[in-house]
Amino acid sequence: MPLKTGTVEEPKLDLTPMIDIVFLLIIFFMVGTQFTEMERQYDIKLPTVTDAKPLTNLPDDIIVNVQQDGEISINGEKKDLMELESLLKTATQNYPGQSVVIRGDSTGPYQNVMNILEICHRVKIRSVSLANRLRDDS
Repeated sequence: MPLKTGTVEEPKLDLTPMIDIVFLLIIFFMVGTQFTEMERQYDIKLPTVTDAKPLTNLPDDIIVNVQQDGEISINGEKKDLMELESLLKTATQNYPGQSVVIRGDSTGPYQNVMNILEICHRVKIRSVSLANRLRDDS
């Protein structure tokens, strides 16, 4: 029901901006489909492979577990500090961006974790993370 105001003119809806946007979208999609057609017009037979892998795989993080008594293990194998240093040095020579995750026992001395951080600094590992978990407050 129209409102009675003192003027005779009724409100109008201007559709010009909406029509402009619709035309722009139509042009955008028409141009996009043109590119795919241009790419397919050349007769090229692509080579086939049985097992495609990326040229270089990013290495996984090296996860160093530190027990409460200071025992170090990587992938379930016990290591001492010298073995850890040589392993990390070899890993950084193979991939300079190698990252390390240190999982230290919360009840153990912090010095054990600091020893590993020192080794990481010596072999120039820049990406070092200290693993943690959220506290259960319930």
